Amino acid sequence: MVYRFKAARISILMFLFLPAFSFQAWGQQSQVDFNISSSIDWVRGELNSELSFELAQAGIKLPTGRLIGEDILKDAYPRFLRSSILSIKVDSNSTVRNLVDRGELSLERLDILSKEAGKIPPSLSADLTRMTGRYKFSMESAGNLLTLHRRAVEPEKPMLPVMAADYTGIIIIADEELPVHGRRIQAIPEPCLFPKIWDTNMNLIYERNMYEPGRQKGMVRYVLRESIMRPTPSGLDAELLSLVGPNPMRILARQIFGINPTDPVIDHADAMQILSTENNRRLLREGRVVLVMNEFSLKF
Repeated sequence: MVYRFKAARISILMFLFLPAFSFQAWGQQSQVDFNISSSIDWVRGELNSELSFELAQAGIKLPTGRLIGEDILKDAYPRFLRSSILSIKVDSNSTVRNLVDRGELSLERLDILSKEAGKIPPSLSADLTRMTGRYKFSMESAGNLLTLHRRAVEPEKPMLPVMAADYTGIIIIADEELPVHGRRIQAIPEPCLFPKIWDTNMNLIYERNMYEPGRQKGMVRYVLRESIMRPTPSGLDAELLSLVGPNPMRILARQIFGINPTDPVIDHADAMQILSTENNRRLLREGRVVLVMNEFSLKF
């Protein structure tokens, strides 16, 4: 059976989901509508998608037709998952779609990545009329695809370093509305694959080329405030403790920056504490950086 695809209609699922799409596929004798819904969990680092269709529309009868239905989902999901991946914010200026439009990323490479998404065996609805496939796409995979450097660039050392303690990690708290630098508005910070960190003098403190590829699961880890307020000696989740250690530097973001408001701005004095010692600069290189953000931003 041969299928071809075209977009049929688009609707927005507000607050919790990315755009949901309905597609059509035509076989030799039947027309099938596919529906996909996707959500991003930046805390887990996952894009979760569901693709489903009506068995009757595909001319499938159970139980003999189940394998045919599974094959239909297997062939269809990479193309549909693409639409969700294209919406991922890469940095303060770009989404994955922007990179494709500018020729910096090919759809062929993107589709190869889509096929590597984790799959849960397809399931049937309670009334046995609909088949659904569920897929997990790792944001780490997207970050790896877009990481082109092999060696980390050292952050610029201050000409007049200050006395600074050696920390085991860096935690920047940015889970409330903040002033947007250069604009007369406030915004809730948003996550992306490669956020930059600036100081209040707009010196660049941290960006993707300063991160050593493969050291951690991305250049920053996104968490909710509850993860740094546990009733433990460190106050941290166990997993977070392994990343930033028992004595992390805790910093309040003062502003947010970017066309997409993704880049925290920290006090110049805090930035100097980071840049003035080799140990603290190493934390940037190793990706021992945590951004605390609002649940509305991190799970949608």
